[in-house]
Amino acid sequence: MTSPIEAEDATASVALDDETPANSKAVETDAPVGRSPGQLMWMRFKRDRTGVITAVVVLFYFVIAALAPVISSLYGKNPYTLYAQEPDYPFLLDDFAMPTGSFGGISGDFWFGVEPNLGRDVFTMLLYGMRTSLFMALVLTALSVLTGVIIGMVGGYFGGKVDYWLGRTTDFFLSFPSQLFFIAFMPVVTALFVSPTEETPTYMRAVAIILVMWFLGWMGMARLVRSSVLSLREREFVEAAKVSGASRWRIVRKEILPNIVTPILVQGTYMLPSAILSIAFLSFVGVGFVEPTPDWGRMFATGAEIYVEDPAFMFFPGIAMVVFVLCFNLLGDSVRDAFDPKTGR
Repeated sequence: MTSPIEAEDATASVALDDETPANSKAVETDAPVGRSPGQLMWMRFKRDRTGVITAVVVLFYFVIAALAPVISSLYGKNPYTLYAQEPDYPFLLDDFAMPTGSFGGISGDFWFGVEPNLGRDVFTMLLYGMRTSLFMALVLTALSVLTGVIIGMVGGYFGGKVDYWLGRTTDFFLSFPSQLFFIAFMPVVTALFVSPTEETPTYMRAVAIILVMWFLGWMGMARLVRSSVLSLREREFVEAAKVSGASRWRIVRKEILPNIVTPILVQGTYMLPSAILSIAFLSFVGVGFVEPTPDWGRMFATGAEIYVEDPAFMFFPGIAMVVFVLCFNLLGDSVRDAFDPKTGR
């Protein structure tokens, strides 16, 4: 079977008679060359200056997050040490526990300044906070996309009662107020694994955050995939595959799934920055990561408490998050236009 995505750039063959002209080699050289949909997408994406720039910025964030321990080692500091109590830095904080010096204590030793009250290094706190948020969001987005694709494809392809009950289940989960649910159920989930008298390990908080957000994070993808499958399952190439005796698994894998990669990928690029903001929100309200785990949300919570005394503390985390979310959203638009250039017209 040949689906539309496989036949997108197929070129028509030309029959040549016996009398071949003398310049046949030149004609063959100038003939159009067929390209796969992936090659066409990459060519269109490379011509999009905004997409290339945002892709470089996003890749830079992930590289920095992955190399946070290396950068911290070269920098000579870490996000856990209370440098205000170290004898090498006796004047980091003033009598009111606020950073001395200009703009939050920025200096050659502390590039982004120091944290009020405790005197920790803001630069390494930001590096490790990015590391925590980005990789948590990657895992969460991958699970939500996988769950949404499976449920959406099953409901859209089989239809009938299967689609009805999966649709009602999706509607049920959509009825939950997500932010209130996150706040209310995070303590419940952690209490299932850890005794209330014991300190909750960091990895357990990470698992709880992923479970709670995954629980209410797959419905948008499921609805998108279901609507795409419904529009494809009656197409001619799918009917031809059925007539030829192809199994349902082969039809879904070879005929339908390649034709819905574009909406899945684009939706995934929008889900990841949303997941980062949600993870930061949980830490901001006190039900996500806690001391001493570095996290973007905790930095915002600390900055909100001492904003009047030290507005510089929130500057670098805020700029870093705004730039990342903006670039990732712009990257999603560029990827969508590269896959389907008609959407940008």
